[in-house]
Amino acid sequence: MVAPLSTWPWEYLGSLKYLIYGPLLAKLYYSRNFEMDDNSSSTWCFHLLILCSLRPVMYQFWFTFSYMLFFTRTRLIDHRGVDFKQIDREWNWDNFIILQGIMAAIGGYKFFDEYSSLPTWNSTGFLITILLHIGISEPLYYFLHRYLFHNDYFFSKYHSFHHKSSVTQSFTVGSGTFLEHIILSMIIVIPVIGPLASGFGSKSMIFGYILMFDFVRGFGHCNVEIVPGWIFELFPFLRYILYTPTYHSLHHKEKDTNFCLFMPLFDALGNTVNSKSWELHRQTSSGLNGTKVPDFVFLAHVVDVSAAMHVPFSFRSVNSVPYRFRLVLLPIWPVAFTMMLVMWVFSKTFFVSFYNLRGKFHQTWTYFIPSAKDGINNLIEESILRADKLGVKVISLAALNKNEALNGGGTLFVKKHPDLKVRVVHGNTLTAAVILNEIKSDVTEVFLTGATSKLGRAIALYLCRKRIRVLMLTLSKERFESIQREADKELQGYLVQVTKYQAAQNCKTWIVGKWITPREQKWAPPGTHFHQFVVPPIFAVRRNCTYSALAAMKLPEDVEGLGTCEYTMGRGIVHACHAGGVVHSLEGWTHHEVGAIDVDRIDLVWEAAMKHDLKPV
Repeated sequence: MVAPLSTWPWEYLGSLKYLIYGPLLAKLYYSRNFEMDDNSSSTWCFHLLILCSLRPVMYQFWFTFSYMLFFTRTRLIDHRGVDFKQIDREWNWDNFIILQGIMAAIGGYKFFDEYSSLPTWNSTGFLITILLHIGISEPLYYFLHRYLFHNDYFFSKYHSFHHKSSVTQSFTVGSGTFLEHIILSMIIVIPVIGPLASGFGSKSMIFGYILMFDFVRGFGHCNVEIVPGWIFELFPFLRYILYTPTYHSLHHKEKDTNFCLFMPLFDALGNTVNSKSWELHRQTSSGLNGTKVPDFVFLAHVVDVSAAMHVPFSFRSVNSVPYRFRLVLLPIWPVAFTMMLVMWVFSKTFFVSFYNLRGKFHQTWTYFIPSAKDGINNLIEESILRADKLGVKVISLAALNKNEALNGGGTLFVKKHPDLKVRVVHGNTLTAAVILNEIKSDVTEVFLTGATSKLGRAIALYLCRKRIRVLMLTLSKERFESIQREADKELQGYLVQVTKYQAAQNCKTWIVGKWITPREQKWAPPGTHFHQFVVPPIFAVRRNCTYSALAAMKLPEDVEGLGTCEYTMGRGIVHACHAGGVVHSLEGWTHHEVGAIDVDRIDLVWEAAMKHDLKPV
């Protein structure tokens, strides 16, 4: 049975839970439009709504900061990463803000009748708040946390849910049960009510204490150590005044020490300071905890402002699901655009996400595309050389990075730097394998656009070996004949050059490697299936036809720490060029995979992907 008060009353409302603020808005609207006198309760409603809007900003700040891995990677406390399971558990992390907003609104009728008459500032009130926090809230929280929350019954029925988040982040603070947050709310309110009851309250005291409380809680859970070790060496008493993210992370891992709210002083008095706290803090703050050298790097790129808003350090509710246009993100557009301009100016590749797979550490690096061809190649080359210097074993290039016209599918870099130890991979072999394995065994004819591209060539040659007739759409007879000559003489007749879409009006299997318009799609007969490797994907306009997504694969179930989606891909799903690099890394292959696709290796790469439990989607 579910323990009493362990679930939230609005648990099944989803996003509609924010309608709970409706009565506050209604009260505010009514008072401002229909009540003639100055109504303190309406002023309190207005300020309460502002406060409830500002509080999530504190936690978002720490989330964004902690996920700026290009800046924080050397001071990460836990390198395991946050997975989708933890994200889903913490999805409604802001429930406690709604709860406290309700409690404040109800309490406001008793304690805030004169809210509008409160001064903006009262220094005595601030002093009382600090004394009440240190003298009552801190020891009370320590006592309840240690002896109630970690009591066998209460922990198993309530508090264990919070501790499932062993890799903390700022949103972890809201991962808890309804009863726990009621108790915590009562602890928080003591330093607020005290000054008000004694006549020394002020508006800045209410806002200041609540927002600072949120700021420090988010700081303690952010999984990045920012307090320098030398401060504690110079002023040892400070380590008992304010906890650090390292200090609190030990509580989440080991559970039987470091129970304090913010002040380790009470752990020291209760003899519950974890013996590893100070040494681990020293190592993490100095960077000695270090960063792992990745075994594999996927080099991605951001092509537009919308994609920029999908980077992991933006909003977790955006980057942990496949990207789609959201109207709510429009106000953020100017910020994302400004950031893109800054990145264009600096033109640097940066580290955005990571995960672990079967003992290998994988990272994704990305950059904002500069306008010039040479600029793009310079960035790619710098990234490859950086990976080589770090000791990375495999680096896989995303779509633009391996463009044939841009750098010969990566050949340019391998020829320029023949002594590279890092293996440069374009992942196109697995992309071709995914598309080819989508084609049904009874298909005898296919229509291929983008037929003379690197992928088109490999697909055409592979299919003709299977004695499948390939209608290759191209105006270049020279390029067609070049590909045709690569096939065995007895199979060359399976490759047929066509120059118009009308040639495929009886073919129900289309492979799209060059973007086609809705008008061109009309030549396909009813029941046609469109396979595609074109970026961006074509519009699915034919209701009597079916469309495949871009070639992609789902990573194995035992992947660890993966909590971001690769742009439009689903959870745990990566583009085939990314997956190709993963296979290359897991297999330990020592060759570069650049330039043209080796048709003989398509089946080998596919079998390797199946062996390592990667699944086509």
